[in-house]
Amino acid sequence: MLNVDNLVKSFDSTGGGRKRATERKRVYAIGGASFDVQEGELFTLLGPSGCGKTTTLRSIAGLERPDSGRITLGDRVLFDAGKGVNVAANRRELGMVFQSYAIWPHMSVFKNVSFPLDVLPRNRRPKRQEISERVERVLQVTELSEYAARPATKLSGGQQQRLALARALVIQPDLMLLDEPLSNLDAKLRENMRFELKRLQRELGLTAIYVTHDQSEALVMSSRIAVMNGGNIEQIGKPRAVYTNPATKFVAEFIGTSNFVKGVVASVDGDEVAVDTVEGRLVSKCGEVPPPAVGADALLSLRPESIDVSLTQGPSTVNTWSGQVLTRAFMGDAVDHVVGVGKLEIRTRSNPTQSIEPGTRVHLSVDPTKVILVPVG
Repeated sequence: MLNVDNLVKSFDSTGGGRKRATERKRVYAIGGASFDVQEGELFTLLGPSGCGKTTTLRSIAGLERPDSGRITLGDRVLFDAGKGVNVAANRRELGMVFQSYAIWPHMSVFKNVSFPLDVLPRNRRPKRQEISERVERVLQVTELSEYAARPATKLSGGQQQRLALARALVIQPDLMLLDEPLSNLDAKLRENMRFELKRLQRELGLTAIYVTHDQSEALVMSSRIAVMNGGNIEQIGKPRAVYTNPATKFVAEFIGTSNFVKGVVASVDGDEVAVDTVEGRLVSKCGEVPPPAVGADALLSLRPESIDVSLTQGPSTVNTWSGQVLTRAFMGDAVDHVVGVGKLEIRTRSNPTQSIEPGTRVHLSVDPTKVILVPVG
């Protein structure tokens, strides 16, 4: 449905002035991003601040003019640097929710939501009853029904953000662009809204691009995730695939928490790779990436929740360590232990009923299928 091809956007970091163009320093917010968004998909651009995700979204919306590249939506060309095409933002017919509220201060909550439908050309405008039904539905989803008659300026910050979301949802656009729309909500409402927004997106068959730096939000809501870093896309995939098989160290670090262990490949037998580390041999059997050659440097990623911690030694001798609990942290739904294993400090995550005092000797084990080989470099 949406195709973004080799999109590049740079800025003059020196501020221009009288300096010659050859002396000005260009900073690339987007360094050649390419991706497709399928119809009915919620596609998330995920990454830290400054990675280029919002600039990419604004380029799709027509609020930024890229240096080069091509953007198409269905059979419509929205931007093509080579052909000089740049459709104005108001003609792209996209729904967008900004981080700022951008609501109409002189209108009620109901009128703010109905406004995009009210101003449609007469031949495309729904009947008054349908407008009311659509507005009431999104107000209910965003928990604003009881405030329908209230002036928009009399809402709290979180309520105003939900109002902006409702206004974008009500028009049911071909493509909806969401720039961290839940950022101003309190923790519980934000969690509820993740599921409500995903449910509504599926029910209405909406196609959406969602920008966030919140990994949990991305994992819960996305059909697919594009992880961005320094203006480039490091990996695109379904949430589970990106989490369990990160393509780079950056992705492994940014999506969740990982213990990284360096080593040298000792042997390769099919999809089973043995790696010698500073604290003994670990075996990986994830089978998702081509194995490195014997003698090559290797980097292993161990997710905390994949490591079993026990007071007693198990029967297996593969991927086992002995160590001492250095510290622990109660997380509510889990307990994290940091265990000293020789020169390593290994973080584990277990059921909240298991809380082991610092100083206690413990045994760690991890299944070979949970030991992830991460590309070095």
